[in-house]
Amino acid sequence: MEISESAALAASEVRVTFGRLRRRLRALAASDDLTPSQEAVLSRLDKHGVASASDLAAAERVRPQSMAATVAALMELGFVQRTPDPGDGRKQLISLTTAGVERLQGDRQVRQEWLAATLQDKCTEEQRQKIIEALALLDEVTQA
Repeated sequence: MEISESAALAASEVRVTFGRLRRRLRALAASDDLTPSQEAVLSRLDKHGVASASDLAAAERVRPQSMAATVAALMELGFVQRTPDPGDGRKQLISLTTAGVERLQGDRQVRQEWLAATLQDKCTEEQRQKIIEALALLDEVTQA
C-alpha cells in the first residue's frame, strides 16, 4: 500500500504533537514524580482493577522482575497493596490503595485544569470545536 504525502505528514504531526503534550502533562505531575512504568501500572489498576504482578507484567510487556521492582516501589509509596488471591493461595493480587486512587485523581485534575485553561486562553471557540472534531477522528482511527 502506498502512503500519501498528507497521510505521512499527518502521522508525523500527530506523533510529535502528542509527544510534546504528553511531556508537558507529565511535567505537571506531583513533586514525588513517578516513573512512566509506575504511572502505567497505577492507571492500569485503576482502569482494569486488581491484577497479579505477572498479569501486569504481561499487559505492560515487561519482564516479571521489572514489574516486581515497579510494584515494590509503588508499595513503598503506599499507592498499591498486595493481598492473597482467593482462587490460588500461591498468588498475590495487586490493587490500588486509597492513597493510590487519590494520587491518580489529583494528577488527573491538575493536568485537566491546566489543559482546559490553556485551551481557553490560546484558542477561540471555533478552534476548540475543531480540536474536538479532530480528536473524534483520531479516536475512530484507534478503533480501526
